[in-house]
Amino acid sequence: MNKFLSVLFIAVLSFQSFADVAKDRKKVTDMRQKILTQLYKEEPSAKRKIEGAVGYATFSNIGINLFILSAGNGSGIVKNMKTGQQTYMSMLSAGVGFGLGVKDFSAVFIFYTEDALNAFINEGWDFSGQIDAAAKSGEKGAELSTAATVVAGVEIYQMTEAGLALQATLQGTKYWKDGDLN
Repeated sequence: MNKFLSVLFIAVLSFQSFADVAKDRKKVTDMRQKILTQLYKEEPSAKRKIEGAVGYATFSNIGINLFILSAGNGSGIVKNMKTGQQTYMSMLSAGVGFGLGVKDFSAVFIFYTEDALNAFINEGWDFSGQIDAAAKSGEKGAELSTAATVVAGVEIYQMTEAGLALQATLQGTKYWKDGDLN
């Protein structure tokens, strides 16, 4: 009887873990659709760029800027347009510059070469510059932002969801495969 209860307990925990993974994956894929819908509304030409690209990634991030330091974290998903493979990822960033504020923002990466896509998934480093001013909550408020990367074969779009921030920073960001969701 004890062995049966032990096996049953392990089975219930495994099922719960699988259910949590499925729920977390759905949350990330739903987030991707929301980000793409917003991007296509703000930048209609981005849809054609993504359709013709080797792959793309969408990330939801929280960023904090405190005088000369900035930091952020988030999660996202990369899609290889040729194979359909999806890779769930996490990220952390740190930077220096001038800024103050907190913002919830989305980023879309478009990969134009296989090398850029594979390097992003497997090595996960990005070095970028960001400038933005944002005072936004839901549909209210406004933002002005731009981001550029030094990684060849990659284009970035950045959109503020909510927050109050004024910043000009240089960022280093580490992306890695999410061990729980892949």
